[in-house]
Amino acid sequence: MSAAIPNIESKSLMTGVERIGNILKRKPVDRIGLYEHFWGDTQKKWTAAGHLRPGESLEDHFNFDLQLFWPFNMTARLDYVPEIIDENEETVLTRDGNGAVLRRHKLHDATPEHVDFLVRDRATWEEHAKPHLSPDRARIDFEGYRNARRQAREGNRFFAWSGTNVFEMMHPVCGHEYMLMGMAVDPEWVCDMVDTYSRLAVSLMEILFAEEGYPDGLWFYEDMGFKGRPFFSLDMYRAIIQPGHRSTIDFARSHGLPVIMHSCGYVEPLLPGMLEAGIDCLQVIEVKAGMDLLALYRDYGERLSLMGGIDVRVLYSNDRQRIDAELRQKIPVVKGRFGYVLHSDHSIPDQVEYDSYRFFVERGMELGRY
Repeated sequence: MSAAIPNIESKSLMTGVERIGNILKRKPVDRIGLYEHFWGDTQKKWTAAGHLRPGESLEDHFNFDLQLFWPFNMTARLDYVPEIIDENEETVLTRDGNGAVLRRHKLHDATPEHVDFLVRDRATWEEHAKPHLSPDRARIDFEGYRNARRQAREGNRFFAWSGTNVFEMMHPVCGHEYMLMGMAVDPEWVCDMVDTYSRLAVSLMEILFAEEGYPDGLWFYEDMGFKGRPFFSLDMYRAIIQPGHRSTIDFARSHGLPVIMHSCGYVEPLLPGMLEAGIDCLQVIEVKAGMDLLALYRDYGERLSLMGGIDVRVLYSNDRQRIDAELRQKIPVVKGRFGYVLHSDHSIPDQVEYDSYRFFVERGMELGRY
């Protein structure tokens, strides 16, 4: 079994809580931050190969500075038992509590295929979804949040509540196609969805944090782009999506909580609006979609912390020279204002060998010291 990566805290007075807290404010730190997302298949493969113990925490194994926990269920109908419509050896087609028909792979991790939706417009939203979206305590995993928060404290890691924001809450109930058409032809409907979901998220956070304590920050997943383009213009973002972002981020600000926003795809054109809404850090900076970590650092590094932007395709080449070159090109630059956390530009698939990822972490931490 591979040993855990040595904890560099032995040479530092900073904990993960302190380090990430400073990075999000672009204040001096001892080294860049470290965090990562993994495919479930990757952890299974590395465990089967003996690199990880069964059930071992990746945060502990790689000495990550952050720990996340996703405690909310935002499905419209919590009482709905998913209906299996069709199933074969590789996939299963189900209708869920949002009224969405989705096809999922059974043999590996993958984004589900959108097949059909009950919610397609304002009338079907008001009939099938909106009446069910109340701040029910059953939506909250109190115990899971409590345990994750405790584990993060024990590991001196920065603990972030994580979950979706309004864009990622809407498309599971109506799909990208109907949502984006709605933004163009019936923006008041989509604005109502944004308002409903942002109010629900804040209400649930108020309940959870009052009973179980506050996190160190919030992490919103909000995939607003695809290859080469965002899903909508900056003007449309400001008119429709930004009010929901302002509402949720204003809540965070009122409690002194920094905000990290994840967004896959090409979202650089939306960054002025996202900064207006109050984000502190952009993650994941997807290279293959057209995002450029060095350009973002040049243009926004004084106002925005950055996490990611390391091309995961280089990692799954498993070529140490290429991995080293990718890190040497970027880390010495982006660590300059103390606002960078090492992370791939997406998540680690099972093509990446354990030893390659271990080299990535160790070399990244070496280059990222101050």
